[in-house]
Amino acid sequence: MPVLSPTRLILLATLLLAGCGMLAREAFEREHAPADPTRYDHAVAPSAGQVSYRRQIQPLLGQRCVVCHACYDAPCQLKLGSWEGIARGISPELVYDGTRLNEAPTTRLFADALRASEWRAKGFAPVLNEREATPAANHTASLLYRALALKQAHPLPQVDVLPKDFDFGLDRKQSCPRIENFEDYARDKPLAGMPYGLPGLTQAEFDLVARWLEQGAPDEGPAPVPAAEQREVDNWERFLNGNSNKERLMSRYLYEHLFLGHLYVSNAKDANAYKLVRSATPPGQPIQLVATRRPFDDPGVIRVFYRLQRDQEPIVAKTHMPYRLDAERMAKYRGWFLKPDYTVDTLPGYTAQTAANPLATFHELPVNSRHRFLLDEAQFFVMNFIKGPVCRGQLALDVIEDRFWVFFTDPDEGAVSDASERVQREAAKLKLPAAWGSDAGLLKPWRAYAEQEEEFVRARTAALREVAQKRGGPALTTIWDGDGHNTNAALTIFRHFDSATVVKGLVGEPPKTAWVMGYNLFERVFYLLSAGFDIYGNIGHQLHSRLYMDFLRMEGETNFAMMLPQAARKDTLSYWYRHDGDALKRVLGMDAGVETAVPFRSDDPKTELFTLLKKRLGPALDTRLALDTYPDAALRRPLQALAAVQGASLDWMPEVAYLEVSDAAGRPHYFSLLRDTGHFNVTHLLRESKALAPAENRLTVVPGFVGAYPNALYELKAADLPALTEAVRGLASEADYRRLADRFAVRRTRPDFWAFSDTLHDAMRREGPIDGGLLDYNRLENR
Repeated sequence: MPVLSPTRLILLATLLLAGCGMLAREAFEREHAPADPTRYDHAVAPSAGQVSYRRQIQPLLGQRCVVCHACYDAPCQLKLGSWEGIARGISPELVYDGTRLNEAPTTRLFADALRASEWRAKGFAPVLNEREATPAANHTASLLYRALALKQAHPLPQVDVLPKDFDFGLDRKQSCPRIENFEDYARDKPLAGMPYGLPGLTQAEFDLVARWLEQGAPDEGPAPVPAAEQREVDNWERFLNGNSNKERLMSRYLYEHLFLGHLYVSNAKDANAYKLVRSATPPGQPIQLVATRRPFDDPGVIRVFYRLQRDQEPIVAKTHMPYRLDAERMAKYRGWFLKPDYTVDTLPGYTAQTAANPLATFHELPVNSRHRFLLDEAQFFVMNFIKGPVCRGQLALDVIEDRFWVFFTDPDEGAVSDASERVQREAAKLKLPAAWGSDAGLLKPWRAYAEQEEEFVRARTAALREVAQKRGGPALTTIWDGDGHNTNAALTIFRHFDSATVVKGLVGEPPKTAWVMGYNLFERVFYLLSAGFDIYGNIGHQLHSRLYMDFLRMEGETNFAMMLPQAARKDTLSYWYRHDGDALKRVLGMDAGVETAVPFRSDDPKTELFTLLKKRLGPALDTRLALDTYPDAALRRPLQALAAVQGASLDWMPEVAYLEVSDAAGRPHYFSLLRDTGHFNVTHLLRESKALAPAENRLTVVPGFVGAYPNALYELKAADLPALTEAVRGLASEADYRRLADRFAVRRTRPDFWAFSDTLHDAMRREGPIDGGLLDYNRLENR
């Protein structure tokens, strides 16, 4: 008998597997009727006694599935937060792809297609049974059912840390099997059932979903909008659709800044969230969505109407940006944009050159009013470019420090320097990356950005020097004090490697860097990273957005540095830009050379400046996340000792960890542990590891929950806090961290993981923050 070579054996095995897969698919096709892609174009309401999607299935899937399947980074684009998302199904195409050469078609749920059959035409495959409508087929021909059943049949291995076969990397290769080849998938990957890499549903939960699917996945639709809430919606739609040019320009400005937010017209506990959208139809008629890539793209209709559309997806922390629309807000809008004496002769168009730059598009709106509008909810607008289209991405975020403070120029005192006529004219000429579209080239735009930025810096320097000759250099009064009460006056931004968070207040110890944002800078960052950023864009667009942000960060940091004594600036900036001489030369060139008017008395002006700014902000400073004022002293002191840990041992700690501490009476308290990675500079594109400074690592500990993507969950008793601190201080290897996790971590493999997760979400709902929601477990570690 001839002996086959290893190569031929591998080839034969491959052919046999392929043949088996083909036979399995053919058998599936013979067993089931042809698919009807229109079957779930419209939901069917449940009959009496059937499972309710709204009351039973949606909450369950939210707690167990949406924690991984939400936003643009949902695996296989499967969004399980709404019936429409389930009916849409899956696609193997990546939304986040920093290497694509051409822009990708947009696949936004509720925008780019409205029916399941339309999604099939775009390449999405079903997860519900679109074949014969029988109870049995609703199971066997449902990818959703089969994936859940696979986990029930093959639960997680009973180990603390899952084997390396489980890939939890964000850039892992996606497995998006279709129902026709699921048998092959299940045979090859029996441990890949859903929820992936987490405990399965309880039998009662699984049975509930199985009954719902068996009944044909009925959905009664959302609950009716309360009459009082609908009246407020109607009132706002009337306000946003006035006929004068002044009203229409205001409404366009509001839309381009609020389109990503969750807008609330009611303060009821169960109030609906709304999205501000453009419609081809006026108020009183069904919304006919104008779906463009960017909010400032040409709508293609004679007139757009601004409408409030109820959001149908559950609130997830990583995209939730709440914004209140009430009588006080409307009065502010009238005072800022309608009452001032100015005229709008002609409405601006939508050409890429001007529409991408709000300083050009909205130049007729009073600058002070636009500035006031942004400052009034500064956290919300900064959150837009922290939480907005960029759900994740190291490339987008390695341009900022891990923790820094943000201050703002006063719209009155700072107006002379920040919004001078000359600077306004130059800023309106700037061409932001969105002006080149989503299929941008690599070299030509970048040269243009560098040249125009140099021109802008020259104009800005000249304006600052002119003001200094008349009024003196930057003073403490240059900084907005929140008008004595607005807690948006100071913000803290945390970077968690490939995600970020912005909170109110000056959180943690004084950071290495800080920004001062004037109106021009605020608008340009917003349009760069929110209104103008396209996650479906090609590598050129994404790269230019990242590189352009370098300029804007330098501008914000220089604004802060110019409040320091002139003699101290070079050393300060040199420390911030260590090991990058070109970047240092550029940032030093942004210094106008104007002496500060701040009265310094110490030999540590940066720390002194932080102290003076804290005093200026006074009652407007939000202190809810301050650890040093935590009311329980028995917890505060050991947590302060934990927060004092510094240095290379923190390299082994996760970026974001949530800590449940039970006090002596058994009451749980919740804290966030946030690693602040030290950097020599943040200018190295794709070479961040070359600029790390482990000795400068810090740990920020805050009450409550900061961040939407926890990497680790810990639980312990208050008496164990000193032991946790010593364990963190002594980390020097992965084995050391393994021992720490063995003692304190609630790992993804723990049988009671979901019970702990539910407790965590309940605590978040009780304690806030207002911008909280379902967490995302895609970054949960396996250590």
